[in-house]
Amino acid sequence: MSDSIVIIPTYNEKENIEAIIRAVFNLEKEFHVLIIDDGSPDGTAAIVKGLRQEFPDRLFLVERQGKQGLGTAYIRGFKWALERTYDFIFEMDADFSHNPSDLLKLYAACTERGADVAIGSRYCNGVNVVNWPLGRVLMSYFASVYVRIVTGMDIRDTTAGFKCYRREVLETIDLDRVHFKGYAFQVEMKFTAYKCGFKLMEVPIIFINRALGVSKMNSSIFGEALFGVLQLRWWSLFRKYPQKRR
Repeated sequence: MSDSIVIIPTYNEKENIEAIIRAVFNLEKEFHVLIIDDGSPDGTAAIVKGLRQEFPDRLFLVERQGKQGLGTAYIRGFKWALERTYDFIFEMDADFSHNPSDLLKLYAACTERGADVAIGSRYCNGVNVVNWPLGRVLMSYFASVYVRIVTGMDIRDTTAGFKCYRREVLETIDLDRVHFKGYAFQVEMKFTAYKCGFKLMEVPIIFINRALGVSKMNSSIFGEALFGVLQLRWWSLFRKYPQKRR
């Protein structure tokens, strides 16, 4: 039984899904993979079901009806993992923008360097983004600067979606109170962990824009992240956060 589960939300990822699963399973450390598929009309879930015949003890699938949002997919995955014995719970995209081998770096940050949340960071060592238009790089970079100013977190890549959580972090955060469903979800989870007293650590990665499939990013999703940060800061003034056990 592995101590680690990688949660991958999917919507129309038939071009990538088999390759990303096999890449994770080819790593020297054993990881399990949980796919949360939001009713992909392209047959993503059917591909996963086929692979489950080959990897029945390592690959798992939760199917949902329709697009319900990135945040709700991860919350579903977190709860699934917490019902089992995993100690380290990862978030990763299906499209190879996150290099599966970097899972080992995030795991080491938590097991060897004392991190409670390890963040695969595009910006802690300059700007490490490949194949993004300059406008999107600047928008993402300055959004992280803005979030850092508003929240007070000393995190360079505040919107990063490649992460490893120690089990205790997700047990401490009230997952039913997580508000945002889009990319603001990523900020909210980091901010809540920070307010609960957990140690957040950035691990430098190179982010490579997807080669296959279609990006889910749009201006409304990004707008939610920008305005959601102000809401998070306001709510935090009146909320008592559960604290990490010492």
